[in-house]
Amino acid sequence: MAEDTTNAYFVRFRRVLEHIDTHLEEDLTLERLSGVAAFSKYHFQRQFSELLGIGVHEYVKLVRLRRASYRLALRDPARIIDIALESGYESPEAFSRAFKKAFGQTPSEFREQPRWDPWHATHERLRETRTLPMQAVHHPGDVKTAQFEATRVAVLEHRGDPRRILESVRRFITWRKENKLPPRASATFNILYDDPAETPPEAYRADLCAAIHHPVPENPFGVVDRTIPGGRCAVLRHIGGDDTLFHAVKHLYATWLPASGEEPRDFPLFLQRVRFFPEVPDHEAVTDIFLPLR
Repeated sequence: MAEDTTNAYFVRFRRVLEHIDTHLEEDLTLERLSGVAAFSKYHFQRQFSELLGIGVHEYVKLVRLRRASYRLALRDPARIIDIALESGYESPEAFSRAFKKAFGQTPSEFREQPRWDPWHATHERLRETRTLPMQAVHHPGDVKTAQFEATRVAVLEHRGDPRRILESVRRFITWRKENKLPPRASATFNILYDDPAETPPEAYRADLCAAIHHPVPENPFGVVDRTIPGGRCAVLRHIGGDDTLFHAVKHLYATWLPASGEEPRDFPLFLQRVRFFPEVPDHEAVTDIFLPLR
């Protein structure tokens, strides 16, 4: 009974975090957020900070700035003033001050050449806050087996510290734009050779991939032509951000695989990115996880 009560409590806070993700452009007052959680507004602020380890106003600010950082570095050609207004700031000057305090660079500096170490320090606070309430519960029936068709892909290899992978993502996005291969026209995959929790940072390997139908010409980005082999795979759909993706991978390896009687094939785990943050709120991102089987 106590466990069920605790889980229900976390569900109410998960509703709040999802509401924040979905309504970042709006006025997220204490009264509004406490109503989403169905808690008294007189106690909600203390409940939030005690449970999640961060004040609700600070949390909202960091989530807004995180989305803004993705838009600046990886995605959006929007003007900084428009990103500022959509992040809840009345002026680009106020947005710039808050952004620099959080990430160590102004928005324009970050757009031009992001420094990822300060960014990760801030992101880590959010990751620690979100992981428990946003963790999905997976069941054996969530995993399906399917035949994956061999897929020719353009690949940019990331080699080294996983904390630097967004540098590779940024470079790969530039190559895709130059070659007119946006995600809506070319499926996006990641091949994960190593577990970042168990691999020395300098030895970590992952491939960023985009489906193609023609050979990849020589290019200064280091993008090459490869194939993800066809074959049977266990498939688990993960709905949510990358901060909780490892829970889904753990379910595949630690729960589903031992009970399935299946054996992994000699090819790494790979992902297909179906819906992306920041185009959708973090909790609505969709990733299909493929575990190759014999």
